[in-house]
Amino acid sequence: MKKKKWYVIGVVVILIIVLWFLSGKGTKTNNSIIVNVKKGNFEVKVTTTGELEAKSSEEIYGPSALRTIGIWQVKISDIIPDGTVVDSGQYIAALDRTEISNRIKDVQTELEKLESQLTRTRLDTSLDLRASRDELINLKFAMEERQIVLDQSKYEPPASIRQAEIDLQRAERNYEQAVQNYKLKHSKAKATMNEVTASYDQSKRKIEMLENALKEFTVKAPKSGMVIYKRDWDGRKQGVGATINAWNNVVATLPNLSKMITKTYINEIDISKVKVGQKVEIGVDAFPEKKFTGKVTEVANIGEQMRGTNAKVFEVMILVNEYDSILRPAMTTKNMIVTNVIPNVVYVPLESVQSNDSINFVYKSDGFSTTKQQVKVGISNENEIIITKGLNEGDKVLLLPPENADKLKLVKLK
Repeated sequence: MKKKKWYVIGVVVILIIVLWFLSGKGTKTNNSIIVNVKKGNFEVKVTTTGELEAKSSEEIYGPSALRTIGIWQVKISDIIPDGTVVDSGQYIAALDRTEISNRIKDVQTELEKLESQLTRTRLDTSLDLRASRDELINLKFAMEERQIVLDQSKYEPPASIRQAEIDLQRAERNYEQAVQNYKLKHSKAKATMNEVTASYDQSKRKIEMLENALKEFTVKAPKSGMVIYKRDWDGRKQGVGATINAWNNVVATLPNLSKMITKTYINEIDISKVKVGQKVEIGVDAFPEKKFTGKVTEVANIGEQMRGTNAKVFEVMILVNEYDSILRPAMTTKNMIVTNVIPNVVYVPLESVQSNDSINFVYKSDGFSTTKQQVKVGISNENEIIITKGLNEGDKVLLLPPENADKLKLVKLK
């Protein structure tokens, strides 16, 4: 009974070993891993890294009147941490007020001078016009007196009458000239007052504009969302100490996180394979267990030089199909763009295909022996290559040459 038991155990162990050996999965023959030849749809992929960003976002602006008030650059003196979630109207950042505060002081001093000048001009004008009006009254009295003298001289000699007429005409002319002079003085005084008043009003408007702009140096959120720092031309985040200018006064952004894109760059060798509409498999480095899908939405027509290298790359935008609250701007992604799908073909791992001059071959195993089988190959992806001739689905090949590889003869294609 004991013998029979050991006999059964031995048979079972032998069967397990044979089955494991014949399966070819994970088995090592002569220190080489054996794999099965597969058949099915073959995907050609371009793999690249990218960076997540929101498909759309609202920009948070600094003062809108920088150009109007003649301030061309201003620094960010304080800003809340990148990625902070805020409500509408909540504090975002503070801008350096040194220059605008100095401007306000200068305009206030100018306004005080103009106010004094306006008062002085008003008084001078009032006094000057009052003197002119008094002169007009006196001239009018003088003219009336000459008229009385003329009226009383009608019984006097003609010479006296003529003298009286001349005196009256001179008095009338003096009065008319004084009236004209008064009108000119009045017009001049009015113009002077308008000029001084205009300068005063202009300074007043300027200081109002500066004070309104000063309020905008405290930047607040236009709506609820997550604050993301703006990046400058070389990709650096614009935090404390960064500069905004009058032509681009964006302090930060509020991205719409419900729709995300990943921006990536494809080298010039692979860019011809990438087309709008192609499917993409997306992984996020921060969460390797998460998988997403996407599609190519934009492919740049013009390449650019990658910073620090001589490589030419093309910008490609990929829309992420799914929404997930864990996705955040600036996260690194691994993007596998499916550039081609070839249906119903035989393929093997790249490592299993060897070459000698112009001949490609594999080490084919039938479980008991290994042969050096010539094959004809097609296109490949990062991990596998199509076999157009020489192998069938279910055949087994070695990933690495066996120990006796140099002794095996090549079985050529028929």
